[in-house]
Amino acid sequence: QVQLVESGGGLVQAGGSLRLSCAASGRTFSTYLMGWFRQAPGKEREFVAAISRSGGSTYYTDSVKGRFTISRDNAKNTVYLEMNSLKPEDTAVYYCAASVIFYTTRPGEYGYWGQGTQVTGSS
Repeated sequence: QVQLVESGGGLVQAGGSLRLSCAASGRTFSTYLMGWFRQAPGKEREFVAAISRSGGSTYYTDSVKGRFTISRDNAKNTVYLEMNSLKPEDTAVYYCAASVIFYTTRPGEYGYWGQGTQVTGSS
């Protein structure tokens, strides 16, 4: 099992940047696909980005490509989401999640979730 704790959210002006971190417990972090999801009020949880177990492959939803970067440090059991050029529509609670599946964007296929961190982009 793995426990996940996000940090780094906050309020930022449009065009600004934030870096989210997700610290994982356990010694098997490197065996999980790691993903970031977000959920805005009244909307379903949506996939944002994912990174393979080794960190060699990354995946993004179209709306964040070129602005967000996912990375991981397996020695520190941590996954990051660097968010640049933030827009008001990026406002949401951001969750990190872990999956035993090689690659997926489906929330239901991630078995472990953090508690979420609020990101608010102001116009």
